[in-house]
Amino acid sequence: MRRFIGKRNLLPIRNNRVTLRFNSLNVIQMDAIKIAQNAFAQEEVKKHPEFGAGDTITVHYKIKEGNKERIQNYRGVVLQIKGTGDTKTFTVRKMSGNIGVERIFPLSSPFIELIEINKKGKVRQARIFYFRELNGKKARIKEKIVR
Repeated sequence: MRRFIGKRNLLPIRNNRVTLRFNSLNVIQMDAIKIAQNAFAQEEVKKHPEFGAGDTITVHYKIKEGNKERIQNYRGVVLQIKGTGDTKTFTVRKMSGNIGVERIFPLSSPFIELIEINKKGKVRQARIFYFRELNGKKARIKEKIVR
């Protein structure tokens, strides 16, 4: 599919890619999604601490119930961090009784009040989905000593 926008700069759009031509010398390729994200970029960006897979964190999350607001603490182990920029998300797994509960949080969400790091975990993979099948003593993650 090929579309042209404007008369001076031809913009063929193919597979979500936009090619900008300037005097037919320079060619710049950008994702159409990134152009839209840059146009609607938020002014205020909260700074959260650096954490990774295997870390035990507490996410303070705002919940609206009717016309009331409260902050709920969700403490668990980070299984993965996925995406870049505004679409970055992280998955946290906690045990509620004997049942494992996972929740995916967008990092740029305005409902995240605070993220606390409780323990730094020592794992060898960026995504620890094997952690779901472990139980008992095998489900422990060694703590990384930070000096």
